[in-house]
Amino acid sequence: MLYLFFGNNCKGTRARSCDRQHIVQSLVIRIHHKTVLLRKIFCSIGFHNDVSAFVRPLYNKAQHFKVLFQTLVILGQVHVAALAGIHQLFLRHTGGGLSGGCGLVRLLLGDCLLLRGPMLRLFFGSIADDVFRAAMIYFTITAISYPFLALYNAGAAIFRSVGNSEASMRVSVIMNITNIVGNAFCIFVLRMGVAGVAVPTLVSRVLGAVIILKLTTRHDNVARVTWDGVKHLQPQMAKNILYIGIPSALENSLFQLGRVLVVSMISLFGTVHISANAVANNLDGMGCIVGQAIGLAMITVVGRCVGAQQLDQASYFTKKLLLWDYIAQGATNALILIFLNPLLSVYTLSDETRHLAWLLVMIHAGSAIFLWPAGFVLPNALRAANDVRFTMLTSILSMGIWRLAFSYILCVQMGMGAVGVWIAMVVDWVCRVTCFVVRFVSGAWKKKCVAK
Repeated sequence: MLYLFFGNNCKGTRARSCDRQHIVQSLVIRIHHKTVLLRKIFCSIGFHNDVSAFVRPLYNKAQHFKVLFQTLVILGQVHVAALAGIHQLFLRHTGGGLSGGCGLVRLLLGDCLLLRGPMLRLFFGSIADDVFRAAMIYFTITAISYPFLALYNAGAAIFRSVGNSEASMRVSVIMNITNIVGNAFCIFVLRMGVAGVAVPTLVSRVLGAVIILKLTTRHDNVARVTWDGVKHLQPQMAKNILYIGIPSALENSLFQLGRVLVVSMISLFGTVHISANAVANNLDGMGCIVGQAIGLAMITVVGRCVGAQQLDQASYFTKKLLLWDYIAQGATNALILIFLNPLLSVYTLSDETRHLAWLLVMIHAGSAIFLWPAGFVLPNALRAANDVRFTMLTSILSMGIWRLAFSYILCVQMGMGAVGVWIAMVVDWVCRVTCFVVRFVSGAWKKKCVAK
């Protein structure tokens, strides 16, 4: 389907400048998104250890509810970019996609608010009353921000689809400055506790949504959103996006659910394992920034090559971007390993928690240098070539067999705790890399690019 969305604009120097542009744009956005690390550090400094141990993982739980919309936003961005040359049709599709996506997030918001208590009890089991109250406060406030985050993501995707990433970047900077300054003020000056982390998050997302939507309605904006477009959902547009979006959204949602389940296993071993796992996730996320940026660029660059039916170009740019990612992520993760002790000193941790977090980061960063690009960036090239069913089945089966079942064996049955979960994660990566590399080298993905 993706070849229907793109014109023949993937040749020569234009294509080579295109991939650099998308990488830089995506990297800037991912760096701004990763300022969440500072909020988690505020969380560890501002709260009692028992509270912060349970509040920090709630950010990961929230990803399960946001990932479905964000997946559709990325795929909608692909569709909108292809329609940019057809102005009137472009405007109708822009507003219709915005309307449909926000309706979906409203449903997710209702689920989060209604089921927040049972979900916390399910994932964390029996916890102290004060910890449960703090978690409820954080979850409730951040859940209210989901529709505004969805509006911001949709507006930012509209600007990126027409090559104007500067607008979304500036709004992202404003959001994150508001968030970080608000965290410091609410935690250290107003002494608001867990609410001091959640309230600035809500305020920054509301502010970002208002600014980005105001910019999309300006008359000088190529991708201007109109009220008529927002009121009417275009069935054909929705069908084109969902044809690819449903498998990808299902894959990402189940992946996030798997992460929730393995954290539930870790929670059986107490606060030390929960805190160490949360800290390790924070630091390891920094090592994946470049990879996530190149992964986003991979979808657009390879998708345009496939749209132009230049499969040799698609293969060339896939290898080129993958090589860049290996070099960049290798350097980034190597720096994390070198400066790991100073990074851990930023957190307020017990000696036991610090030692366990050190071991988890060593496992992740050391393995990511060799496995992460091929396991998570390469499949984006396959998705851009419409090979979404293979990537979905591979990811789901690998997650179920290795990351979940093997985690249960190592973590729970053998009593290895968080270390067992992270070892199972590396085995999952090896399975993903093997399947995706074989698929790409065999050329079977090219059959999905043939016009039907």
